[in-house]
Amino acid sequence: MEKVIDVQSLRKDFKSYSSRSGLKGAFRDLFTRNYQVISAVKDITFSVNEGEMVGYIGENGAGKSTSIKMLTGILTPTSGVVRVNGMDPHREREKFVRTIGVVFGQRSQLWWDIAVQESFRLLQKVYKVSEEEYQEHMGHVIESLDIGSLLDKPVRKLSLGQRMRCELAAALLHKPKLLFLDEPTIGLDVLVKLKIRNFLKEMNQKYNTTILLTTHDLSDIEALCERVVMLDEGKIIYDGKLAELRSSWGDGKQIEFQFFEKVKKDDVVSLFTDLQVDWSEGDRDNVWVANVANDEHVVSEVIRVVVDSFRISDIKIHEISTEEVIRNIYEEGILNG
Repeated sequence: MEKVIDVQSLRKDFKSYSSRSGLKGAFRDLFTRNYQVISAVKDITFSVNEGEMVGYIGENGAGKSTSIKMLTGILTPTSGVVRVNGMDPHREREKFVRTIGVVFGQRSQLWWDIAVQESFRLLQKVYKVSEEEYQEHMGHVIESLDIGSLLDKPVRKLSLGQRMRCELAAALLHKPKLLFLDEPTIGLDVLVKLKIRNFLKEMNQKYNTTILLTTHDLSDIEALCERVVMLDEGKIIYDGKLAELRSSWGDGKQIEFQFFEKVKKDDVVSLFTDLQVDWSEGDRDNVWVANVANDEHVVSEVIRVVVDSFRISDIKIHEISTEEVIRNIYEEGILNG
């Protein structure tokens, strides 16, 4: 299977300068500067095959944005090899950018003061898309994203959800082999998110478009991606199927108890000495959540003991969410070293 992204020992270092204190220090800084080398991306290696939809996740400062900028040719690597669509993104930039689409949730590729369709037409010229191809492909895209009524409006008059749908259409105008999505649904309501997710699935199935999705909204990852690549402190700490991550590190249940009276954490913790139960405060008053192993006997015993000890108004049992699994991995450093 063809590798759309092939990264080998990719590294990016930055110099961070610090100023000396006082007038004497400022004078010395004119001739010699103190600096330290900070590694934002530390020798990462991974590949993405054609047609894959991969979630690229990590906390702020993990190295996601820096590595994406190297993959798209914006930054030059300090060392290592990066090949995207068979090209060096930085050295073959003009040819390379015609083969990718990019959507950054915080930045626009549309012209602010002109109508959306005029932006599309300008991009048609930039990417040298024939009129026949434009009409056939963009007609389908415009219908799927339900943006026909927006084409005559200036971009500045669009809501965030409307603009993001138009941004997505613009990124796919030239039918790129690879689509980079950075927080594409940030701040959007549920209905717009669903529309965008369904559209991305359709593009992936119809054109075999490869998608690399960077987001903090893990519901997007769950809806679209079978595989995730997790970064922490510039290193890849997990690269594999999302389902395997959940089964390996999320094998538990959460039992949510709604108490009639106010109950302190020590009151519920003291109930169990032989069972491993981790308690956390719920998102409502008088609610405590027991995190336990995914074992029906353990679950039954915890419920029995709590119900025998307190007056309970409601009980809910949840599977541990993907968001909880990943949060625990980062907080506890489970996959590091």
